[in-house]
Amino acid sequence: MLRDGCCRYRIPTLGSVILVVVLVAGMDAQGIRSNFESDTQALQASVDQTQSPSTAQPATVWQYGGFADVGYLCDFNRPSNHLFRSRGTTFHVNELDLNMGAVYLKKSASEDSRWGTELTLQAGKDSQVFGFSATAPNLAGSKWLKHLGPTDVSYLAPVGTGLTFQGGIFSSFIGYDSLYAKDNFNYTRPWGADFTPYLMLGVNAQYPFTPRLTGTVFVINGYWHLANANNVPSSGGQVAYKATEHLTLKQTLLYGPHQSDTSLQFWRVLSDSIAEWKHERFTTAFEYFVGGEKIAAPGNPRALWMSAQLPLHWVIAPRFSVTVRPEVYWDRDGRTTGFQQTVKANTTTFEYRIPYRQAAVIFRLEHRIDDSRGPAGGFFSDGSPGSGIVGLTPTQNLLGAGVIFTFDGSFHH
Repeated sequence: MLRDGCCRYRIPTLGSVILVVVLVAGMDAQGIRSNFESDTQALQASVDQTQSPSTAQPATVWQYGGFADVGYLCDFNRPSNHLFRSRGTTFHVNELDLNMGAVYLKKSASEDSRWGTELTLQAGKDSQVFGFSATAPNLAGSKWLKHLGPTDVSYLAPVGTGLTFQGGIFSSFIGYDSLYAKDNFNYTRPWGADFTPYLMLGVNAQYPFTPRLTGTVFVINGYWHLANANNVPSSGGQVAYKATEHLTLKQTLLYGPHQSDTSLQFWRVLSDSIAEWKHERFTTAFEYFVGGEKIAAPGNPRALWMSAQLPLHWVIAPRFSVTVRPEVYWDRDGRTTGFQQTVKANTTTFEYRIPYRQAAVIFRLEHRIDDSRGPAGGFFSDGSPGSGIVGLTPTQNLLGAGVIFTFDGSFHH
């Protein structure tokens, strides 16, 4: 329970959590890896394999690991419902939460062992909302499927430079940010990430046409992998191009129905464009996406939404980094957030990592300010101080702290 507002709330267990985490850690610190960076590393891997095939890892290497993500977001509006309005991740405020915990086991497909697989089990606050739709029914079995992260099988076919097929639940080809905070520069995700898929359920095929150019096509069950809007799959593709040593460009398109009426005129289309420039101690990216669909309702109105973000990440020292992320999200018709609004936000994150053997403890201190304007915009607040009545206010200030424990390892089989 809150006592006299979030800023005077005591968390007697947080120090204990940090202490235990530090004492039991057992792995080297992981580098920062965004969902976008994971894709970029896969693209670079194809470059390395083409140029130096003799350096490829043994096919029998299995990787394993896990993480626990504990966080607290202090909302100075002090809403009695403890909710960050319109969000799908880190959506609880003024309380200490296990936002996500997971364990994984995976093996990559290679020329020496063409079958690959990965299994991820997850749980926490962030697994309760993401992947579901506010306008479509849930997929059968979603109550247990939500506890699966990337879980799939893959096969590297001996076609040209290597055609890789993958089927199951896999990381989304849309978006710059990952579902898991540990893989992102900031602790909380941007608005655009929460309203595009973090995971996809279906099949995909990837092919490196040149050392710098990779193409991907995919067929998935729908926009949200835990929703069942209809029985018609969605499809899309991505082109990833490593323009220079430092610059990578990506363009992804998604097309398919997200309503019970599957007529072509009601199909949803989404375009996601990303440019990332990465140097030794500085990384920046620009992401812009636009989506739209005609709604199967009287008058058949067309819904439109857009998002843009510009994260800037500096590595100040080997263990210390700072990230600033300005962003904007425009939901003209309230189709994705549920409310007609334009949200402008800025997030500043300080990170410190403590590596120990095969583990790491990541500490993050973060401030974000969100401003929502529009006919139905705003954030929850204590509308009448002391009454417990929830009101709305256009601006929200959050001060958050997160502790993430990670461990990763490998073995030969």
